[in-house]
Amino acid sequence: MQDIKIKITDREGVLHEVEAPTDMNMNLMELVRSYELAPEGTIGVCGGMAMCASCQCYIKSSHTLPEKSDEEEAMLAEAFYVQPNSRLGCQIHLTESLDGLEVVLAPES
Repeated sequence: MQDIKIKITDREGVLHEVEAPTDMNMNLMELVRSYELAPEGTIGVCGGMAMCASCQCYIKSSHTLPEKSDEEEAMLAEAFYVQPNSRLGCQIHLTESLDGLEVVLAPES
């Protein structure tokens, strides 16, 4: 397994190119937290259980992602600022197939 590169635009509009490990079973929300790309307490509030939508992001690249679970669909149905390309970062696990992924963090609700 190798590290991959992911482009994350934070809520201030600043683009960050980060290295992401694929051997630690991390998800996108945990990656954002580890690089401190959002103020503490504003992302991953539920701990990654698809219960708060604080890690909502917009997928900008054409990567194939796993299907949304029923829990993710339900949470996005109640979230603010949802777009057709919205996903919960906590539900996107970092794998080698996501090298080059581009996301934008959704505004804080």
